[in-house]
Amino acid sequence: MTTMICGSFAGCSNSKQLSYPAAPSDNTVDTIFGMVVPDPYRPLENDTAAETVKWVEAENAVTQEYLSKIPFRSQINERLTELNNFVKRGLPWRGNDGMYYFFENDGLKNQSVLYRMESPTSTEKEVFLDPNTLSDDGTVALTGVFQSKDGKYTAYTISRSGSDWTEIYLMDTKSKELLPDHIEWAKFTGAEWDGDGFYYSAYPRPEEGKEFSNANQNHLVYYHKIGTPQSDDTVAFSDPAHPFHFHTAYVAESQPVLFISVGGQGVGNELKVRQNGTWKTMESTQDYSHGVIDVINDKMYILTSYGAPKNRLMIADLAKPERENWKELVPEGEGVLVGAQFAGDKLFLTYEQDASNHVEIYSMDGKKEGEVKLPGYGSVGFSTDRKHPEDIFYTFTSFTSPSTHYSYDLATGESKKMFQADINDVNLDDYVTEQVFYPSADGTKIPMFITYKKGLEKNGKNPVFLYGYGGFNVSLTPSFSANRMFLLENGVIYAQANLRGGSEYGEAWHEAGTKQKKLNVFNDFIGAAEYLVNEGWTSPEHIAINGGSNGGLLVGATVNLRPDLFKVAVPQVGVMDMMRYHLFTIGWNWASDYGTSADSPEMAKYLLDYSPLHTIRNDGTPYPAILVTTADHDDRVVPAHSFKYAAALQAADTGDAPKLIRIDSKAGHGAGKPIAKILEEYTDIYSFIFENLGIEPKK
Repeated sequence: MTTMICGSFAGCSNSKQLSYPAAPSDNTVDTIFGMVVPDPYRPLENDTAAETVKWVEAENAVTQEYLSKIPFRSQINERLTELNNFVKRGLPWRGNDGMYYFFENDGLKNQSVLYRMESPTSTEKEVFLDPNTLSDDGTVALTGVFQSKDGKYTAYTISRSGSDWTEIYLMDTKSKELLPDHIEWAKFTGAEWDGDGFYYSAYPRPEEGKEFSNANQNHLVYYHKIGTPQSDDTVAFSDPAHPFHFHTAYVAESQPVLFISVGGQGVGNELKVRQNGTWKTMESTQDYSHGVIDVINDKMYILTSYGAPKNRLMIADLAKPERENWKELVPEGEGVLVGAQFAGDKLFLTYEQDASNHVEIYSMDGKKEGEVKLPGYGSVGFSTDRKHPEDIFYTFTSFTSPSTHYSYDLATGESKKMFQADINDVNLDDYVTEQVFYPSADGTKIPMFITYKKGLEKNGKNPVFLYGYGGFNVSLTPSFSANRMFLLENGVIYAQANLRGGSEYGEAWHEAGTKQKKLNVFNDFIGAAEYLVNEGWTSPEHIAINGGSNGGLLVGATVNLRPDLFKVAVPQVGVMDMMRYHLFTIGWNWASDYGTSADSPEMAKYLLDYSPLHTIRNDGTPYPAILVTTADHDDRVVPAHSFKYAAALQAADTGDAPKLIRIDSKAGHGAGKPIAKILEEYTDIYSFIFENLGIEPKK
């Protein structure tokens, strides 16, 4: 029986299974290097237009009608709520006021609360800042906390409704009194303290009505003096000749030296330092990645990929900051050096080997002195203080281990457990993770983690949730998710593939998944599914795939290439229009990974040949069930990507499986999303997957 749900639209495009709202369309056709590229759903790029708003409402009505009929949807929501109702705590850090700060959520608060206490082992804690009081619905997120060097003031950054736009507020640290200082239209920034004020990065005020879609240009670094209005802030750094560059300030912790990192149009970043009011260029290209760790006794410690695709640590005199004067301190190793920080006069270096973290300890003159023993496959994060070597804390997490905190004793090399999350009604020992290496289409071995319930048999019928990303030097290391536990306890295998395009094996691995090598990423993902089938874990009828942002592109492109290999696909906030992505918000920043349709005829054709929007089959080939997700305040990957893709998908002849789009309100790309919205989203995603895999959750 055909379900008719068309909202306020008179026309509908029909399939045997569902009927979808007719999307606003026109006859737009682009000609790119002689290629004719129709773009009939161009009107959907105007997300504030009345017709787009009506279409969004109608699409959400179709989707919610479908989801509401899934009999176990409420059961899934109840179980996800139970699984998430446990104490979550962040690592403590020592503030410049001598107090210790940490985030904690006692269960189901929309946002974690920032507390402080007198010692890291204190049993008494004081609420320092509760972001749940900043909005009625939890959609204001606390995104950063920055204390002045003397500890008297604390600047904090917030995001509203998931947007990348940032506001900065200032408070008296001791009294917690909110001061009148308020910064708007900041973006991709913190607050870097120097003297009686701080540096921050911002864009000019955007055009009204286009705050979440227009391209962002002219990123400036400002200096704000305490007690003055934003209109009095002075420009500390600008580069009008390069409007598409990012400019990020950093003031060294041990010496008040100001650095500017310049990025946005390369795989790395330029680096500049201010000396006596004059800017000196340390690195003039964006061909390599560089980060200043600290400046100690006029010596700069620099983590860099220059001359080391897996990164190394270098040192240079502040008086001679140019790259040609840098000297190697810790050479490139077998693993990828992903982090470095001081604890007293020791350096803690975090390496990634086969997508899992390892930590080594070095002296300030580059000699290895030991390592921190970790429990197994996992990810680690450190909180250290150069002035207080007794304050070394780290957290370890894996697929089967929620965040566990340890204190580390430099003298003895011993770790002492401080906190371990306890998940309600879950025995984590019931689950196991293994790592496999499978061949991609060109023979390259790709690592993949597979997590499942002990005792599971390779019967070819196990449901699989396959996740990937594959881009922008992002590495997928093991992590814990309470939502994922719902999958595991219901017999679903969680598979996480470490595709090319990430940083798992350094810059060569990243570069192998970029521009006209992007097909490697899709082949790697296809290879993961084929491996799971060939090894007897599952079959195509039991595989669901998922990815977000660049991972949404991955899912969309892979479905078009191999619709026969998957049963369900969930592309979240994906980059779906590869011909026009660079024209919105900060899309231009992705050109170093993707290339653009304006680069060359060859690049334009390569993008067109895999662009999810443009390569949807329309010949009756059965597609998986697809649930597209996006949000109205996503100003990173604008919702037009998902709008146009969903409209094209629904209009095409791809079989009877549902092709739905879920459009969240007062939400963005994902960061800072309140727990209530996360639970709603994953209830819908898992309900859709279980319904279309033909499985019911256990009671």
